[in-house]
Amino acid sequence: MARTQSRHTVSHQAEPKWLKWAIAITASLGAILEVIDTSIVNVALTEMQSSLGATITEIGWVVTGYALANVILIPLTAWLGDYFGRKTYFIFSLIGFTISSILCGFAINLPMLIVSRILQGLCGGGLLAKAQAILFETFPPSQQGLAQAIFGVGVIAGPAIGPTLGGFLTDNLGWRWIFFINLPFGILAVMMALTFLPGDDINHKPISKKVDWLGIGLLAIALGCLQAFLEEGEKEDWFQSGFITTLAIVSVVGLALFIWRELTTDSPAVNLGVLRHRSLAAGSLYSAVLGMGLYGALFAVPIFAQSVLHYTATQTGMLLFPGALASAVTMLMLGRITSKIDPRLIIAGGGILTSLVMFQLASINPDTGSDDLFYPLLWRGVGTVMMFLPLSLATIGPLPKEDISAGSGFYNLTRQLGGSIGIAVLTTLLAQRQAFHRKILVEHVTPYDYATNQRLSMLENALQGRGEDAATAHQQALQILNQTVDTQAQILSFEDIFWIVGVAFLVTLPLLLLLGKRKPTADLPAAH
Repeated sequence: MARTQSRHTVSHQAEPKWLKWAIAITASLGAILEVIDTSIVNVALTEMQSSLGATITEIGWVVTGYALANVILIPLTAWLGDYFGRKTYFIFSLIGFTISSILCGFAINLPMLIVSRILQGLCGGGLLAKAQAILFETFPPSQQGLAQAIFGVGVIAGPAIGPTLGGFLTDNLGWRWIFFINLPFGILAVMMALTFLPGDDINHKPISKKVDWLGIGLLAIALGCLQAFLEEGEKEDWFQSGFITTLAIVSVVGLALFIWRELTTDSPAVNLGVLRHRSLAAGSLYSAVLGMGLYGALFAVPIFAQSVLHYTATQTGMLLFPGALASAVTMLMLGRITSKIDPRLIIAGGGILTSLVMFQLASINPDTGSDDLFYPLLWRGVGTVMMFLPLSLATIGPLPKEDISAGSGFYNLTRQLGGSIGIAVLTTLLAQRQAFHRKILVEHVTPYDYATNQRLSMLENALQGRGEDAATAHQQALQILNQTVDTQAQILSFEDIFWIVGVAFLVTLPLLLLLGKRKPTADLPAAH
């Protein structure tokens, strides 16, 4: 054992210093492809619907199918990497992701597109968590911050880059090119992985040759139903729908049976034992909260821009781009110093900054424009990184090498599920608060209200001045007034959402105390 460890140390010392950074770029490129594809299709759904003759509900499964497959596979990445070999599995995922992207682009009907997206999600699920695990296993503690910063640039900027790139490709080349664009980058990632990733140990044997098919099946049922419940709940009016109620029941029962199975079998597909590490358990809990707030807030801004400000997909993407750029710059700067500061302080600072940004966004009004949103979204990008990067290091960094892969899968799963929960909750709240504010506003818009009569009279006079007769002018004035009420109710509901997210970040700050203080560690040879 000592001789084996000595050989690894010598091998590491003999390697050129640039190699580990080439590995970091390779792993991060795979993760970026996966993250961008979670959001790039959102701006093209209308074009897909028209091209394939689908309904709004049917085309939604292009997004849901990918998310379902993705979330099911993430917790299995540690076992799959152990069973097939880390490099082999990562390259297989890259090849599968690229091929399924091409199949999506060539889809001739909706079923083919949905099946191809599910395949894309299954292969993409192996890229994000595995990429992060590769970085933790490759770099010594003193360089983890910068390595994770390179990885985090794509993970944080991806949700903003996706709509921008998707809008540009859809507007200029057609929706199929949002999938074809993956071909050159997929080939590049595969070539880099073949060249730079250390080969799998030919003498390596998986912990167990047995395949926990029952555990995998229960995981697929539990997480699949949970993700479908979150994705489709708002459309089906939640528990008013028998389908949604069934999904909820099956997901709860399936999750309970899955936990029981993984804790009692000798060869679990998902190693739940890694949750014995306090840093992973606490970090994953806060990761879920972080996902709810960050992805929920990121989801709300584009909806506001498109529904209230009437921005196009490309304009919305450009609105988010400066914040994504600020995230990338902050990530690289923070990567150099984060190992020298208690991560809890940085995360707390990011949480407070993000809360202040949310409160600033809560002051939106009908006159709000891109200039008013520029600095809040810029600072939101900075605050996001201040939470994301230190939390990753504090959660996964203290784990022993043999638990890093499983820990990374669990950590990324909680963030992804947290994001889905956040979007589902905020979507529901947005609809409810809009209905509430409209009801309040309508009570004041009556024939007996002086301000309403003045507004109505002014609109009628303006319309009659354009040549409309009195009856038509009155009808159109009422429509304009109704639209004004709807817009105002919508704005007030967005204000409520931003306030809720801001308060949520503040009240969950005490969870950081569960992380514990990070202990300084000496440089150790990287794992291979």
